[in-house]
Amino acid sequence: MSQPTMLPPLRIILLLLMATPLAACGEKAQQARPINLVKTEIVHLEPRQTIVRLTGDVQARVTSELSFRVSGRVTERLVDVGAHVNAGDVLARIDPTEQQADLVGSQAAVASAEAQLRLANATFDRQKSLMASGFTTRSSYDQAQEGLRTAEGSLDNAKAQLEIARDALTYTELRASASGIITARNIEVGQVAQSAQSAYTLAEDGARDAVFDVYESVFLTPLQGGTIKLTLVSDPSVTAIGRPREISPTVDQKSGTVRVKLSIENPPAAMTLGSAVTGEGRSRSVDKIVLPWSALTSDQKGPAVWVIDPKTRAVSLRSVTVESYETSSIIVADGLKAGERVVVDGGKMLRPAEIVTYDGENA
Repeated sequence: MSQPTMLPPLRIILLLLMATPLAACGEKAQQARPINLVKTEIVHLEPRQTIVRLTGDVQARVTSELSFRVSGRVTERLVDVGAHVNAGDVLARIDPTEQQADLVGSQAAVASAEAQLRLANATFDRQKSLMASGFTTRSSYDQAQEGLRTAEGSLDNAKAQLEIARDALTYTELRASASGIITARNIEVGQVAQSAQSAYTLAEDGARDAVFDVYESVFLTPLQGGTIKLTLVSDPSVTAIGRPREISPTVDQKSGTVRVKLSIENPPAAMTLGSAVTGEGRSRSVDKIVLPWSALTSDQKGPAVWVIDPKTRAVSLRSVTVESYETSSIIVADGLKAGERVVVDGGKMLRPAEIVTYDGENA
C-alpha cells in the first residue's frame, strides 16, 4: 500500500506567502469602493398651465344653399365664386319658355271664367225676376243660383292658378336671399338645373366663426376664462377673441375629430372668409410635481425614480405615475410627496440601499 505524497515544507511556505497578498488586495478593493456622487432635487409643487393650440379657418355664421324653385336649362350665369352680392341681386336665369306658356294659359283661363261668371250672373238675375213674378219654378231658380256660385268658384280658381304661373315665371331668375359672398358655384350655362338643386353657396354678411377640427382629448382641459386667442396665420399681429359657440355631438368617422365653432368677437377686417387662424387657450393653473426627464428610470411595475433617505443617504427605487411627458420634464401625478429628495442625474449605476452623496449646492 502506497503512502500519500507529502509536499516539501519549502513549497508550503511559498504557497502561503502568495495567498496572503491576494486576500489583502481583495479586502482593500472592497474597502476602496467609492461612494457615488449624484445630483438631486427636492420635490416641490409648482403651478402649471396646459397650453392648447389649434389650427382652423374663418367661416360665415350663416351659409345658404341657393337653388332654382323650378327646373329648366340655364341661359345666364351672372356671378362667380368670390363675388359679393346684395339681397335681391339676380345670380342666374333659366329658359322661361315653359313658364311663359303656363302664364298665357292661366290668363286665358281667367278670361274664360270671367265670361262664364257674367253669363251665370245674367241667368240668375233673370230667374230672380221671374221668380218674383211667379213665371218660373223654384227648381229653375235654384239651378241658376247654383250655376252662379259655380262660376264664381271657377273664377277664383283660375285667378289662383294665374298667380301661381306668375310666381313660377319669377322663379326662372335666381336671386340672392341676403347680402354676402358667393363661396361655391354648381351650375353652368346650358346645363339643365333641377328644382332644389344647389346652384350657389352664399356666405352671408355678419357674424363670423373660427372653425376647428379637434380631438376629444382637448375637452379634458378646462380653459381659463372660457376664451381662445385667435391669431391670423398670414399676419400674427391681427388677433381676436373667440368663444365656444357650437360643439358637434358626433365624431367624424374619417378623421376621428370633433368640429368646434368659436364665435369671433369684433372680427378684424383682415380675418376674411377662409383665412387660416390659430387658436391658443390656457388651462387653469394647477400645482403639479415637475421633475427633469433625467430623473426617470423604471422598475418591474413601470416608471420609477430614485429616492434618498435623508437619515442614511441610502437610495430606494420608488414607482411613480406619470401624468404627462413634456419636452424636458415629466409631470408626476402620484408616488411622490413634497419635501422628498430624488436623484435627477447619476442614477444609472445605482443599486437599492446604496449609500450616495450629493452636491451641497443642489441640496
